Amino acid sequence: MRIAVDAMGGDFAPAEIVKGTLQAVEEYGLAIDLVGDEKQVCAELDKYDAIDLVRVVHAPEVIEMRDHPAVAVRRKKNSSIVKATQLVKDGTAKAVVSAGSTGASMAAALLSLGRIKGIDRPAIAILLPGENGFTLLLDIGANVDCKPQHLLQFGIMGCQYARQILGLANPKVGLLSNGEEETKGNEATLAAFPLLAGAEINFVGNVEGRDIYRNVVEVLVCDGFVGNIVLKAGEGLAESLFKIMKEEITKSLLAKVGGIMAGAALKGIRKRIEYTEYGGAPLLGVNGVSVICHGRSTAKAIKNAIRVAKEAVDNDLVNAIRESIIIVDKKEVDCTDAQGSA
Repeated sequence: MRIAVDAMGGDFAPAEIVKGTLQAVEEYGLAIDLVGDEKQVCAELDKYDAIDLVRVVHAPEVIEMRDHPAVAVRRKKNSSIVKATQLVKDGTAKAVVSAGSTGASMAAALLSLGRIKGIDRPAIAILLPGENGFTLLLDIGANVDCKPQHLLQFGIMGCQYARQILGLANPKVGLLSNGEEETKGNEATLAAFPLLAGAEINFVGNVEGRDIYRNVVEVLVCDGFVGNIVLKAGEGLAESLFKIMKEEITKSLLAKVGGIMAGAALKGIRKRIEYTEYGGAPLLGVNGVSVICHGRSTAKAIKNAIRVAKEAVDNDLVNAIRESIIIVDKKEVDCTDAQGSA
């Protein structure tokens, strides 16, 4: 299997991208195309022993965070993310991984790979660690505004991800809202509730924000505006809590002793909630495997993002989503017309 990696995307590119790629090659035995400025990428590769499974694809342009994603993708056709995604379109690579601009990754995927038939909007999905496992949250930023049928599609795609990748035969699906009652929510969630309830998924109803990390459902659906706030609020809270704990531990000798004794447990907690452990977030709904990483991704995060891409390919995730949408259409729960036009 060959995977295309955007070597120039992210705050620590290309150094951490190259390092993480080599770790993935060693651990998973994958062939990798590192797409980016040849001179810079080769300079990083020269720091390590030569690996035959890695090759460099020259891409002299980079889409910056300040660039307008759709415009930049059209104008910078020799950018690393555009060329990496094109390798998937051409069949040279099975998946693309990037820690660069999320908007550019999405635009490149939509323009090069297109959407799966029946999907109106792709969604970014991420695993949130909790008390008893994980919750797959989607969307976390691809769509700020969503219509009811989009939320329905997110539920179906998330359900397929949980089945194909997480190995859950009948994952529980919830709709993030401001109350458990069916009558709670904004206009979109109120209209999405009966659509999700009528789909062939294990929809259990509304889920409140306080239950996100209690793992009451395996798949949680929301629009990208809410999902992105949930994600970043969670990241900020975790970072702040560890900072506060560190400050408190240094205030007295007794606290320092207690901190040393609890060191292993604290490391375990950090490992469970650290984003680098989970790598990247798949862009569900596009006609190919595209994994989007955190902009601050280190080598460890890149290695795990490549693993996420490999799992999606191995488990034929794209085709599983395609077949589930066809089934929905046949059942006359039309994803493009339900509860109003798209």
